[in-house]
Order: sequence, then structure tokens, then C-alpha cells
Amino acid sequence: MRVFVTGATGLVGSAVVAELLDNGHSVVALARSDASAAAAEKAGAEPVRGALADLDVIRENAAKADGVIHLAFANAFSSAEALANAVAEETAALKAQAETLVGSGRPLVAVSGTPFVPGRVATEADPVSTDGPVGGRGRTVTEVLGFADRGVRTSAVRLPRTVHNNGEGGFAGLLTNIARQSGVSGYPGDGTQRWPAVHALDAAVLFRLALEKAEPGTAWHAVADEGVPVADIAAVIGRRLGLPVESVPEETYGPLGPIFAMDQPASSVHTQQALGWTPKHPDLLADLENLGR
Repeated sequence: MRVFVTGATGLVGSAVVAELLDNGHSVVALARSDASAAAAEKAGAEPVRGALADLDVIRENAAKADGVIHLAFANAFSSAEALANAVAEETAALKAQAETLVGSGRPLVAVSGTPFVPGRVATEADPVSTDGPVGGRGRTVTEVLGFADRGVRTSAVRLPRTVHNNGEGGFAGLLTNIARQSGVSGYPGDGTQRWPAVHALDAAVLFRLALEKAEPGTAWHAVADEGVPVADIAAVIGRRLGLPVESVPEETYGPLGPIFAMDQPASSVHTQQALGWTPKHPDLLADLENLGR
């Protein structure tokens, strides 16, 4: 397939591009800067200049593609307003791609997040959250999955809170960055809350499988670790960085504080059985051992 990919040079996107190319697909990558275009071209993709807000560019390239994988999102977590603007930008871009593919039968794979279900492990059958700081993303993905009734082979790959590679990325990566800035490897509350996680290279395989064979309107979980206690994550970060480990106020994490404090384990049993996906790369705590000071 000729696949149009947004967010193709990020932590997940670069892994997805390599996975697609290694399995015989060609990739057209949306690139918002000269540096991103150069990185995409070096990886073997065909770069096309444009940002997530350039809806005409997005529509044109989605229309030319045999399939689309949407990964781009502005990681604007500095304030509630910045986060809301990022969600609105992504919503417009994702809907533009879905509308372009109406009646084509072609695949559109959207990125999403694993849901929070109080008191138990979340599964693929659970709806994503439509409330809270990033609830707009859940509402958009739910609407886009509904395009299955309009002739688009939509699917969503739900990523856990931490997608990692060489100790970097996701919520664990944010904990690491804040630890480096503050001098404390912190965690909210008592640290018993659990975060699911997956290695970026394993997640990339699932995006390819969803593109190739997911049924319309389906959701899949890219989860290798069902739930790692946040205190354990902070402990490895503290040891690797030589910093004290302690509980810190939820407000330390800005608009993401309430999400950081949630117990949010998730399962991928159905995904592994139905799509034949098997995570093979290091788990989160092992990968965090790659952190350098």
C-alpha cells in the first residue's frame, strides 16, 4: 500500500514508518519542518511539507493514498488552554482524513489512548474516556470510528500512557524530564497507581496489522505491560539519575496531574488473539535501565 502517515518522525511514527517499509509498503510522510522532511526522507519515506493545521494538504494526500495512519499530536501540556488547542487541531485534521475517504473502503488507523475503568483492567470493549483534559480526543476517535458506516475501514490503536524506547517517551518520559529539572524523581499520591506501557517497536507492528487487516470500526490495545506501579517507575528513574525518590503534589504535573494520579491498567488479550500481535521488546522497567545521567 501507499500509506499516508502524519506524525511520521516522532517516537512512535518513526517506528511505524520503518515497520511499514520493512513489510513492503511505501510511505508518504507529513513533515512540518525541513528537519522533519529530511528525517522522513532519510528513513525511506516520501516527505510532503505541511502541518496538522494544513487541512488542504492533508485531504490531498489522504485522497491519493491506499491507506492512512494518523499519529500527529502537538504535545502541548504546558497549560489547559494549550492542550485544548492541540486537541482541536487534531480533531479537525482527523475528521478531514475520514471525510476524504468516505465510500473508498480504504483503511484509516487513528491513534487513541487506553481507557480508564475504575476498579478493573480496561479491555478493548470499553469505550474511551470523553471527559477530562484530553476527553476531546476520545470524542473525536469515537466519531471517526463511526465512519465505518460510511465506507471507511476505520480502526483505532489505543496506546498506553507510556510508549517507550531506550528509556524515553510517554508519561514515564515526562516523569524523567521533570525529575531532571526538579532534582527529585517524583510520583503523585502513594505511587500504587498502575500505568500500562508498550515498547514503540511493538506498537509499530500493531499499527501495521490494523492497517492491513482490522475490521471497520474496531479498537485495539497496544499494551505489553498491563500496569506498572508508578512508584516503581520513579524508583528506576531516581536510581538511574542519582536522584531522591518521593511523592510530590499532583499539581507538579500541570493539567495532566489528575490523569497521572489514576490507576489505569489495561489488557491486550483480545488484540493479541485476534490480530496475532505479540510484544517482543523490553518491558518498561527494563527499558528505563537505558536512561543515562
